[in-house]
Amino acid sequence: MNPKTASETAFADASLIEAHTRAVRRAYERIAPVYDLLDGFYEWSWKRRLRAELFRHALPGRLLDVGVGTGRNMPFYPTSAPVIGIDASPAMLARARARARRLGREVELFEMNLLELGFPDGHFDTVVATFVLLCLPDALQLPALRELARVTRPGGRILLLDYHRSSRTLVRWWMRLLSSWLRWAFAGRFDPTTEQHIAKAGLMPLLHRSYMGDAVSLLVLTPR
Repeated sequence: MNPKTASETAFADASLIEAHTRAVRRAYERIAPVYDLLDGFYEWSWKRRLRAELFRHALPGRLLDVGVGTGRNMPFYPTSAPVIGIDASPAMLARARARARRLGREVELFEMNLLELGFPDGHFDTVVATFVLLCLPDALQLPALRELARVTRPGGRILLLDYHRSSRTLVRWWMRLLSSWLRWAFAGRFDPTTEQHIAKAGLMPLLHRSYMGDAVSLLVLTPR
């Protein structure tokens, strides 16, 4: 069998991206009306605290919130930063717009795929993704990181907050118990392989902290 040509590989990647985007959009269109209710306990018990910590590492200037969802990050945006938020789900974006109005925040919101960002190279000073890359299969982790790196200016920052496979037996057991629920409700997983692809994506870690029994990672990255 002949090796795949470059065009065949690109077509396969495009097909995977399209199929994945459709699946995630369906999941979040379905869950959008009750998303804040389902995630409410986690949000108020610990996620808000970690969001606040993450945004302390944002740089002045333009900010991109990737997978903005219902706008849970909005209370923590730097007050003077021009912010753009993107999401694959129109229903989630509708709730983000409502939250922005309630908070009195000026946020531009667009329906967009994080793997195909419609922005120029180096356009943002800070790019943020909170509990977003957990929705990607292994094959799309590296393309996603490369796309985030592409739109981040040299010396800029990429801020990631996401689940991580815990090294603690009891925590791993609990995550396995809830994994089916996470996959059904949020099209996600507790063990995204994001951190394995950082160097290959041309990114350098500035900070790496673990929380919640090392089941959650906070990463501050910069393009090399």
